Amino acid sequence: MTNAVPPLRAAGIAMSLRRSSRVPNVGLSNTTSGTASSTQKRSADSTDQTSTTKRSRTTKKAASEVNGAEPEFKKPVLPVTPLRQRRTAAAKDVPSLTPTPSLVNIIRAPYNGRVGEGSTPPPEDRPVDPHVTNAKLITPGGTKKVAYRNNTIDSSPSKNGLPAPTSTTGSILHEACAHLVKVDSRLKPIIEQHPCDIFSAKGLAEIIDPFQSLTSGIMGQQVSGAAAKSIKNKFIGLFNAGNAEKPIFPTPAQVAVTDIPRLRTAGLSERKAEYIKGLAEKFHSGELSADMLMTASDEEVMEKLIAVRGLGKWSVEMFACFSLKRLDILSTGDLGVQRGMAAFYGKDVKKLKAKGGGKWKYMSEQDMLDKSAPFAPYRSLYMWYRWRVEDVDVDVMQQ
Repeated sequence: MTNAVPPLRAAGIAMSLRRSSRVPNVGLSNTTSGTASSTQKRSADSTDQTSTTKRSRTTKKAASEVNGAEPEFKKPVLPVTPLRQRRTAAAKDVPSLTPTPSLVNIIRAPYNGRVGEGSTPPPEDRPVDPHVTNAKLITPGGTKKVAYRNNTIDSSPSKNGLPAPTSTTGSILHEACAHLVKVDSRLKPIIEQHPCDIFSAKGLAEIIDPFQSLTSGIMGQQVSGAAAKSIKNKFIGLFNAGNAEKPIFPTPAQVAVTDIPRLRTAGLSERKAEYIKGLAEKFHSGELSADMLMTASDEEVMEKLIAVRGLGKWSVEMFACFSLKRLDILSTGDLGVQRGMAAFYGKDVKKLKAKGGGKWKYMSEQDMLDKSAPFAPYRSLYMWYRWRVEDVDVDVMQQ
């Protein structure tokens, strides 16, 4: 009875034994479950990340399909050799000062009836006037035309409605230069340094076939001088099969009845062939003629010729000046003339800018007309010296 354990104490001991027996098991269980928990967490994170990536790709793909775009795929980057930059690239931004000056030489080519041979008639002293055609023109039949039939200058109006002649082929260039210097004395050294043969007695003695000059001008558009000469020779050859030694430029009647495919065998584009055939038809019908070009006013000549397909304003201005030898022509669209005038009146021509529609301008047309007005009726000569102010190469224009 003495050794008996009280009931309450026995219960406490039993509880302690059970607690102590669970301690090792609890510690081992926590360690194992912690490791397992970590592994499961990493696995879950990885799974979540993979799911997120898949969801992202799926979302992007869905968005691309909605927007109508193809899914994005990364292409391998291949090595690329850089393109070599051309040094002359900047020069393309600046237009040439005078459009195809070789065209002027072709338009001005004197009539001689042959290819590659020049024949300038001797100078003669005949009446001329700034507002008429001062060159001799030749008809398709071979008849030579001049504005004034007699060689006497008087004060009475001509019978054909032309103004009374005031000058001769031997005096008009001197009178024109004197007028330019009188208006602006700064032109004197330029005139003395660069004599102009275009309106000299020899230049005015040239005999011009209007149809040949205008046709040659169309041939020379947008091609080099050598290419234009080659096309012209082939064109003449089409109508001189039996006369190879002394080929003659075809008449408007011959060209008017020739079909386009045959004209193109000379090297002409289809459009140029159409232009030349249309020009021939106008000469053949009489709408254009040597008589009309000889006696019409400057405005009428411009109006008639610009109406012809293939002849632009600049081409007609150059024809009127260099072929017809009209002395009061001013080409406001020629950049060489614009630049020369701008430099002459003190503008900084190095600051070239494009004005409206991409067109290059040194001076406005109205400004050019206003400043050149005092030099009338010799603005063709004034224009020639405007080219010279800025050293525009016009040698080809007077060859």
